[in-house]
Amino acid sequence: MTEIISFTKMHGAGNDYIYVNTLKYPIAAPEQTAIAWSAPHTGIGSDGLVLIGGSDRADFSMRIFNADGSEAMMCGNASRCIGKYLYEYGLTDKTEITLDTLSGVKTLRLRIEGKVVTAVTVDMGSPSEMRVVALEEYGLSGIHVSMGNPHLVIFTDDVEQIDLAETGPRLENNARFPGRINVEFAQVTEENKIRMRVWERGSGITQACGTGACATAVAAAFTGRTGLKSEIIMDGGTLDIEWDEQSGHILMTGPAVTVFDGTINLKQ
Repeated sequence: MTEIISFTKMHGAGNDYIYVNTLKYPIAAPEQTAIAWSAPHTGIGSDGLVLIGGSDRADFSMRIFNADGSEAMMCGNASRCIGKYLYEYGLTDKTEITLDTLSGVKTLRLRIEGKVVTAVTVDMGSPSEMRVVALEEYGLSGIHVSMGNPHLVIFTDDVEQIDLAETGPRLENNARFPGRINVEFAQVTEENKIRMRVWERGSGITQACGTGACATAVAAAFTGRTGLKSEIIMDGGTLDIEWDEQSGHILMTGPAVTVFDGTINLKQ
């Protein structure tokens, strides 16, 4: 037998995921479903699968599964898209929403024009585990930053010359990072402006990464390359990141876009 599942494809700065409201459409095997649906030719095509659910400690919850089926702890771009989804699809009328994730409860603040969510600011919490990591075998050094998930930020003079497809997986799976790691290459192009490219753990090259943008901004401020506010320019778009001095939290602001709605037969 088959079961009809409704989904919405959305992207934040080009980081695209498939969103399912599991309050209506439970997904029994999200790991396998993420792999099948994320496939570009035989599935829907995406960077992964995002499940929206209930929570006993926040307004809603998020679970996110990468294109390889692994579960991620947090995704900033997906969080913004969830804010837009919840408001525009009538699951809430709040413009400030709490979201339960594997890296803690995040607060989403929606910017509304008419009945449309045009941007979302996510309080990403405080960065941690900031340290310099020497990668002698590659002739590189990077900044390790945790934004609820681990990142390695490497500054370079020409980010466009980096062969992400070759370097990304080697660094992701380096023995120094037993749980694997997200990798960002970054170049400061102007005052408080950073061009960044990303290799995401479990998804590979993506158009953008929200937590990666936050980690990059933190690493730049931590090393004196920028101030506490910066624009992170990625292949899919730009995010504004602020390291709030008073709270120590990282505030990420950017767009969320609905691509299309659809249905799919889930074979059982």
